[in-house]
Amino acid sequence: MKVRGERECSDCGTRWSYYETGKITCPACGSVRSVGVGERAEHTAGTAALDLSVVRETVEEEDLRSVADDAAETAREYLRSAGFVHGGDLQPLSDTYLAASELRRVATTLGRLMQVDDGERLYFYELLRGADQGERPAPADVPRTFHPERGLAVAAGVEHYVRDLRRVYEDRDPAVDSVLSAVTARRKRIEALDGDVDPTEAESLVLAVKDLSASLREDDEAALARAQERI
Repeated sequence: MKVRGERECSDCGTRWSYYETGKITCPACGSVRSVGVGERAEHTAGTAALDLSVVRETVEEEDLRSVADDAAETAREYLRSAGFVHGGDLQPLSDTYLAASELRRVATTLGRLMQVDDGERLYFYELLRGADQGERPAPADVPRTFHPERGLAVAAGVEHYVRDLRRVYEDRDPAVDSVLSAVTARRKRIEALDGDVDPTEAESLVLAVKDLSASLREDDEAALARAQERI
């Protein structure tokens, strides 16, 4: 969606960044009467940050399923408003977004399992510990139970990111379009398998998209070549 990045209060004249606040209410006087100023630009990024600190504080007091429910809801709220275009500029594919997407799925699955073993429990806690810091467990550390959750989280993140990438870069080099087509095919394959692929395969898709993004944002031909090799 294209929006104007700056707003001006119709009552007191204060100006503020809509891109930074996501609000049309004047921060100075509280008036809801404001107008957009300047050129419109693509903007999908939300202003909310993923904060799991409150959920982590309940780990010692609540049972696992209660903690998982709270973690899933917190991640869901963050994902609902997240995007990758800020004021017309494509942002990198965020590991925080990918981790939140996986945490939501893992936490939901935990709520359905009849029994949870130590490895599954520890993996959930590892996600909970690092997701809001942009930390994701290595592919080799993903328990077999959660291979589908990792795969589907990656597929969802890649789909969202590619959609935003296309918003910003409408006139693309054929080599870029070729990689995008291959990325889409790989993503659809993971979805068709309900995410149940080796986590290293899912991770290679993430790395390809990150390289493709870098090639566009930084005009980096070497990054494009890496993306082509990965895909």
